[in-house]
Amino acid sequence: MKYVVTGGAGFIGSNLVDKLLSEDHQVIILDNLSTGNIDNLSKQASESFIHKDIAMALPQELNRICEDADGIFHMAAIPSVQFSVEKPVSTINANLISTVKMLEVAKKHSIKFVYSGSSSCYGDANKSPTNENETIKPLSPYALNKYQGEEYCKLYSNIYNINTICLRYFNVYGCRMTYTGAYRSVLSVFLQAYYDKKPFNIINDGTQTRDFIHVSDVARANICAMNTDIKAEMPFNIGSGENYSVNDIADMFGAEKIYGEKRTEPKNSLANISRAKLLLKWKPVIKLTEWIKEQL
Repeated sequence: MKYVVTGGAGFIGSNLVDKLLSEDHQVIILDNLSTGNIDNLSKQASESFIHKDIAMALPQELNRICEDADGIFHMAAIPSVQFSVEKPVSTINANLISTVKMLEVAKKHSIKFVYSGSSSCYGDANKSPTNENETIKPLSPYALNKYQGEEYCKLYSNIYNINTICLRYFNVYGCRMTYTGAYRSVLSVFLQAYYDKKPFNIINDGTQTRDFIHVSDVARANICAMNTDIKAEMPFNIGSGENYSVNDIADMFGAEKIYGEKRTEPKNSLANISRAKLLLKWKPVIKLTEWIKEQL
């Protein structure tokens, strides 16, 4: 099979590319390298890399690249809440305009479309664990745009009969997550502090909880979504089904904790993943606690 992976040089995208290549699929990678890194790609993957900003690309360029593809994994995005607050227009271009442009390509060539959404659309969820029927309450332009991308996928499915499936990622970690800049996760921040033998800076009081899902499990979820015959009207939560507080994670590293910075963020995050287990035949296999032990 031939697949197009947008954002394929990024953290999650490059892990998906590796998985697809290991299964002997042909892969085309589109990435503008704003947050991705060419070093994330193997020699084999780099041979099919196209440096392209989807939001700025001409429709005929994208159509030519994708015309004989069997599927599109749309992962291109700027994955930063803080960036979206500071630069909402740039976030719209990267996270929403690019989605609609790739949906147009999928429509023209009748290509199956798997969309990388975000659990940030739930905001401070009323129920925990949170299922896909939970009220949508985005707290940032990033969260809003990712949810709007889902709605466009649903619209294109209903109007143009394009097979789209949306996955809502919870907190993804693992190989190639970034350790610098504004896009770091709490795990990469903590891991860097651990290596540097520095105290862990805790945002707010550290009691906020997060559902962490390993990037290899996310890659498998994407492939399961691409392979299913289901034409989904509802998105799928992709999380571990377990959560830990930021304080708990710091304690797993045995680190000294420092509190100070305040930031608006959801208090708790925990995915109900029963729908993905049932319909996608997917479940996570990597445990956060075991992964942390391997890093120490």
